[in-house]
Amino acid sequence: MGLPEGHVTAVPGLSRTAQLKALGNGVVPHQATAALRTLLAAAHPHTAAHAA
Repeated sequence: MGLPEGHVTAVPGLSRTAQLKALGNGVVPHQATAALRTLLAAAHPHTAAHAA
């Protein structure tokens, strides 16, 4: 679940510090999807039942 294995860590010559910097404040795609669904359901409760 999330980013593929080695997405950042398999880059040759990239130090641990550089790996963390490259990730920055990145969001795991599945977490972003869950957050958007939650926010949209709260903003539009009358349509939330149909979105699932």
